[in-house]
Amino acid sequence: MTGGQAPPRAGRREWVGLAVLALPTFVVAIDLFVLMTALPSVATDLGASSTQQLWIMDIYGFMLAGFLVTMGTLGDRIGRRKLLLTGAVAFAAASLLAAYSTTPEMLIAARALLGVAGATLGPSTLSLIPALFADPRQQATAFGVWGGTFTLGALFGPVIGGAMLTGWWWGSVFLLGVPVMLLAAIVGPKVLPEVRNAEAGKLDPLSIVLSLAALLPIVYGIKEITNGVSVPAIAGLVVGLVFGVVFARRQGRLASPLLDLSLFRHKVIRTCLTGQLAYALVGGGLMLFMMLYFQLSAGLSTLEAGLAMVPGMAAATIGMQVGPKLAARVRPGYVIATGLVGMAAVLLVLTGIGPTGSTATIIVGFAVFSFCGAPLVALGTGMIVGNAPPEKMGMAGSMAQMSNEFGGMLGIAVLGSVGTGVYRATVEDSVPAGLSGASADAVRDSIAGAPTAAGELPEQAGAQLFSSAQSAFVDGFQVLVVTGSVIIAAAAVSVYFGLRHLPPIGRTDEASADSTPESDPELAEAR
Repeated sequence: MTGGQAPPRAGRREWVGLAVLALPTFVVAIDLFVLMTALPSVATDLGASSTQQLWIMDIYGFMLAGFLVTMGTLGDRIGRRKLLLTGAVAFAAASLLAAYSTTPEMLIAARALLGVAGATLGPSTLSLIPALFADPRQQATAFGVWGGTFTLGALFGPVIGGAMLTGWWWGSVFLLGVPVMLLAAIVGPKVLPEVRNAEAGKLDPLSIVLSLAALLPIVYGIKEITNGVSVPAIAGLVVGLVFGVVFARRQGRLASPLLDLSLFRHKVIRTCLTGQLAYALVGGGLMLFMMLYFQLSAGLSTLEAGLAMVPGMAAATIGMQVGPKLAARVRPGYVIATGLVGMAAVLLVLTGIGPTGSTATIIVGFAVFSFCGAPLVALGTGMIVGNAPPEKMGMAGSMAQMSNEFGGMLGIAVLGSVGTGVYRATVEDSVPAGLSGASADAVRDSIAGAPTAAGELPEQAGAQLFSSAQSAFVDGFQVLVVTGSVIIAAAAVSVYFGLRHLPPIGRTDEASADSTPESDPELAEAR
């Protein structure tokens, strides 16, 4: 494109291609959540122990997060379409294996394979969007559609799973992805371009091993620490960080690294990655305490608590379409920063909730929070991928997805621990001396133990104990949202100063010249 010539606008084929990219995204999101509804049936039919149930749930996320970096770089080398279609077929095969598993061990293995296959899909879809949409405004809209699709999958996963389980056996929840993935594999070659780095070197096997040795223990440690600080959790984090340092040093010495750390030097990429990490971190902790509030303090059923999240997910989907349209008129840095300020304000409003009677406030607050944060995901993801050199867009896509994955886990672990710590410190003086040791320990541990413990006491004493536990939980919730508001406010400042030079989408000006990959000297050197 020269002489100010406008980039070509996408036609019907490109939008069909986006639909093909959205299909695997939707299924991967569903698979993250759909098993929640089927797990009781799985445990009964397969005789899975409590430990095996945890592995059935968690192994998918472990492998998905662990292989993102490898798959993002692999797509740059062998071709992003080839990796996407191969991953779709592998995902369908692993889904069949999961659906017809006959033992817990077989299901765990199938879920692990699903995670590896799922790791091929996110970076591939993200890096193919710029190849389909050259027009900046259409590209921003496409990234918004991608983000909205993932949100819809997360929203409808438990709902679809619950509906299927009313008429079919537990394995049916895995069959949902088979026709979708096969359809993507059939239609994909006709509408998706092939994009690869023809000059890429060979994959370094040791780097792959080191990345897994770093990421998998860190993911395990983060998940374990949500149940309390323990030796396995700390060991996982320490081992992962040590291997992470070794991995980073090796990448700096390789001509063709698995993860090009120079991408972090690009101001736009770095700003968007840290912003998305902050958003996912606060969102993860908030959603955890919301679900606990709905079920344990407000007394909603599991289904009712799930439905209470629907307005927030719907608002996020809408926000991902509105954000790119606003950013076509106003600088995207202003749009994202304003949204983050709105999120921080919502969190401060939530400090006013009470032990009961605040369900509607939380539902509305979460919807506004999600709407305000959606532009960061829709626009930020596009800027992360779009500001990377073309031959490293798959790598950049994996980085964008990693920031969201780790942010959510950190939010549950770190902010969840903050809220829980406040609860435990506050409720300690409210535990009556006459309560049995096990019940007293359960109350001190979390509000989940309060209803059972209250039932062991006389009516008035039990009601007083449960009321004290509710108040202590809300105290923890309030500290969590205050902490979250500080984190989001800091992210807003970072985004404002890091992205304010970018013009509205589809326009160019001299101030934005340093944001392009071609003009960035560090990225030019990396290329």
